[in-house]
Amino acid sequence: MSKETYQSDAFSPSEIAHKVERLGELKAHTDTLTLLALAMLAGAFISMGALFYTVVITDSNLGFGVTRLLGGLSFSLGLILVIVAGAELFTGNNLIAMAWASGRIGIREVMRNWILVYLGNVVGCLGTVLLVVYSDIASLGDGAVGETAISIAHTKATLTFMEAFTRGILCNVFVCLAVWLATGARSVSGKILAIIFPITAFVAIGLEHSIANWFFLPFGLVLDGQAQMPMVGFVNSILVVSAGNIVGGTLLVAGVYWVAYLRGESKYKE
Repeated sequence: MSKETYQSDAFSPSEIAHKVERLGELKAHTDTLTLLALAMLAGAFISMGALFYTVVITDSNLGFGVTRLLGGLSFSLGLILVIVAGAELFTGNNLIAMAWASGRIGIREVMRNWILVYLGNVVGCLGTVLLVVYSDIASLGDGAVGETAISIAHTKATLTFMEAFTRGILCNVFVCLAVWLATGARSVSGKILAIIFPITAFVAIGLEHSIANWFFLPFGLVLDGQAQMPMVGFVNSILVVSAGNIVGGTLLVAGVYWVAYLRGESKYKE
């Protein structure tokens, strides 16, 4: 009897770990202009997903859970664009820590990538906020979209330190797992499917994404004519969430998978 060799339609977890490690090294050595350009794109892409989410949940009568589910599906647009169209997102790039742990790159290269990509993401988000404001999308639904945007921003700005930090940790566990799964897919459709469930989950649960907050918070602040948004909370939802995202992505995803699949290999690499 002839034996047929079965080939999975996805890379194995061990293969994904090695792919992420190599990609981390490549990302760390990407030139500055390319990094900034792709990072600005990612900021714009995530903002598009955030705007889509805002419109979809506005005036929904489907109940809390279903509305959050649909909102999460809509927000998935952002990471789908980042992964499939190609862009550099700070939260996903926390996986670069695997290349650092293996000794392929140094901490200066990691920090250079994170700082440049974060700055580019912020520029992309703020540029999108300007376009959205001047296009008056907030007036859709007789102004209901704008009211939703303000409500989202106020909710984020009133989180406590611990809420912002822990929600940031959990958020980037989901985001980095989405990137991890997409890296394991061999087709565009596979990558999209891999992204949808983790991203929908983190949005539906109400977790905090630092780059998305660079759209949600400034957009809500611009629309809030009463200027009632607490600025301390604004900063909290940016800086503290960013720190939480780093912990979730580097320790709970990159760190765990490095221990599971790459530990002990670094000393054999050139």
